[in-house]
Amino acid sequence: MTLIDGKATANVIKAQIAEEVKAIVAAGGKQPHLAAVLVGHDGGSETYVKNKVIACEQCGFKSTLIRFEDTVTEEELLACVDRLNGDADVDGFIVQLPLPKHINEQRIIEAIDYRKDVDGFHPINVGRMAIGLPCFISATPLGILTLLQHYHVDTSGKKCVVLGRSNIVGKPMAQLMMQKQYGDATVTVCHSHSRDLKKECREADIIIAAIGRPDFLTADMVKPGAVVIDVGTTRVPDATRKSGFRLNGDVKFNEVAEKCSFITPVPGGVGPMTICSLMKNTLAAGKKEFYQ
Repeated sequence: MTLIDGKATANVIKAQIAEEVKAIVAAGGKQPHLAAVLVGHDGGSETYVKNKVIACEQCGFKSTLIRFEDTVTEEELLACVDRLNGDADVDGFIVQLPLPKHINEQRIIEAIDYRKDVDGFHPINVGRMAIGLPCFISATPLGILTLLQHYHVDTSGKKCVVLGRSNIVGKPMAQLMMQKQYGDATVTVCHSHSRDLKKECREADIIIAAIGRPDFLTADMVKPGAVVIDVGTTRVPDATRKSGFRLNGDVKFNEVAEKCSFITPVPGGVGPMTICSLMKNTLAAGKKEFYQ
């Protein structure tokens, strides 16, 4: 069994990005600039955004953090998006999700200029991704693809099961694993209402678990030699931790790991690669790689 180290892989890629940024700036080019909008004080979002700011420093990017209380109105948030759209110095920006219930998330996403949408959530980027055109790819699926490539996991022609159908992970992951230039795999998408879910998983060469239920994937659902990618990050109470919780994946790691050829841990697997992919997208935005 090979443990896929997302943290180490992300550090290698961020170092490569930093070298490229150094060369761009030395040649008189513009330092890439990522802005993040954070609404409220959700613990997970706070940590995630803090890690993004640190990653920007490691990559040599300029970063800006804009904060609002969770009482912010939708109109105020849309005005902020409009300002960032028009700011020539900002190459890319994200509005951290989830947003408070009174704000229409889709309306905010669609208001972002797709040329600055480094999260890859805008319908134009999602549509371009679906038909294989150059675009910003959603950070978590891009991170998973990068890990599979980095560890030379052969995906072509393999049977891949994606557990979960969210717009952020499940759907784009399935699209990418299906496409010839990325996964080139035979893909099945399963979810909570799928029949014969165990049978589908047991036949899979690659399982990508993004269903949001701790310890959902158990050893009896995995065939020997399978590749298992765990996207789950649920906070589970843990009195032994200073924080009072621990991050738990969708995979029952201790019993599944011994059956796998490759597996990602939680934490330290997909998570660091999500932030790393956001850095890759920001560099591409700064270089105007996809859109002029």
